[in-house]
Amino acid sequence: MDFDSALVQQRLKALQNPETQNALSQSLFGLEREALRMGVDGYIAQTPHPSALGSTLTHPWITTDYSEALLEFITPPRLQISEALADLHQRQQFTYQHLGNESLWSASMPCRLPDDEQIPIAYYGESNSGKMKSIYRRGLGHRYGRTMQVIAGIHVNYSFSQAFWQQYQSLLGESGELQEFIDQHYFGLIRNLQRYGWLVSYLFGASPAVCTSFIKGHKAEKQLSRLGEDTYYEPFATSIRMGDIGYQNYQEGKTGIKACYNTVNSYVASLRRALNQRCPRYQDIGIKVDGDYRQLNDAVLQIENEYYSSVRPKQILEGDEQPIHALHNRGVRYIELRSVDINPYLPLGIAEEQLCFIETLLLFCLLQDSPLIDKTEQQAIDHNQSLVAHQGRSHGLKLRLADTETSLETWGLDLCDAMQGCAELLDSIEGRDMYQHSLKRQQQRLTHSTETYSAQILNEMRSEQESFFEFAYRYTQTHRTHFQTAPALSSANLDYFNQAAKQSDIDQSTIEQNETESFDDYLQAYFARR
Repeated sequence: MDFDSALVQQRLKALQNPETQNALSQSLFGLEREALRMGVDGYIAQTPHPSALGSTLTHPWITTDYSEALLEFITPPRLQISEALADLHQRQQFTYQHLGNESLWSASMPCRLPDDEQIPIAYYGESNSGKMKSIYRRGLGHRYGRTMQVIAGIHVNYSFSQAFWQQYQSLLGESGELQEFIDQHYFGLIRNLQRYGWLVSYLFGASPAVCTSFIKGHKAEKQLSRLGEDTYYEPFATSIRMGDIGYQNYQEGKTGIKACYNTVNSYVASLRRALNQRCPRYQDIGIKVDGDYRQLNDAVLQIENEYYSSVRPKQILEGDEQPIHALHNRGVRYIELRSVDINPYLPLGIAEEQLCFIETLLLFCLLQDSPLIDKTEQQAIDHNQSLVAHQGRSHGLKLRLADTETSLETWGLDLCDAMQGCAELLDSIEGRDMYQHSLKRQQQRLTHSTETYSAQILNEMRSEQESFFEFAYRYTQTHRTHFQTAPALSSANLDYFNQAAKQSDIDQSTIEQNETESFDDYLQAYFARR
């Protein structure tokens, strides 16, 4: 296939010593789970963010994404997958104590939606940074429509420890600045994740159908099939969210701008071009019209986060620092995998088994050779991702590989075979066979597509004679009951979240009270740093 199993085995063998394994055991996991608040009528909630949850601007763990109703739960970096999942459970359980009769929607594709302009944009207060966050979202609404912005997903944040990078550099016999080595190998990992990212959509895609309220008036009406009166779907889709119907930066192809993952500098430079190049279509929207901002600017990207990608290199920001500056100045701190759908069958939206496979894949992508991606390969990567998202379970599906085609099943099974040594190494560190078990489960899904989440969802909808909304609503209520009947949060945890909410309100108030700069001046100074 397109990978060098001998090289991976050679590097795995080099890692087989206690010191390096101990350093590898210090890798950190973090999760970000998005979830729509749904009202009792089945529509996206129109109520403000619950005040008991604190400030969405400054709360470190519970905030919002695009919409005021799109909650985002963030966990701190943890050494164990189980710890990250426990953190996620606590955040959702605490939130349910303050939702009243509302619920957290169980799926990636949204619940019932009103007309586009009635979808509420997130509010972050009256500070300059808060206004900027809201105006950015207003701009997204003008550019792509608000409906496209309420799709939810799970982001997996992962970092290897500094000790591991030191060991790994030594094992490879390389020298030079450690951060340069780290950046080089994180970007190699990212390029491989792009090459093999279609596998995540196939295995963990859980959005083969959508409510008709999401598609209403969308060009995708002609692309999708009807399943009853209230559902659109694709028979062999795995992840409509990750396909052409999900959020994309539509001007990317027209302008010729594409993020370059060769090096930190090339990545920063490619994003900087998109941040500075004006877009005629967005110029037509206007920036500040009749005294009100419609968007932050009329560039191809307002800010870096507008560039959608399945994986991002990340660095922790300091204050109002721009992400490209943080990367340029301090290099890559961790990576963010963004292609995982919400698993509607689970209260947390993701399982330990899924995360074990993802960690195995990340280690494999690090150890595997990762040549630079040229234009032809990038086209193949984009083609494979879209094809798997829309037709991934189609029997005998062929994907592009180098200058030929190969079946999805064959390529996927070969990848899993090549990942076996990585799973064994992680199991030896963990002291149980959770990684090998997960790998075996994914191999079963590759040979039996009916065992994928996307297939199970469609089969269950048919057997229960449910629309997509009815299916996801049923699991939404099941998960609501789960959190409401779970053992109560400890007093220490409850105090922690209550205090975090109060402190976030204090922090937002302090920011607002201490500002003297006008928003226009603030925005001008922010973008002047580009």
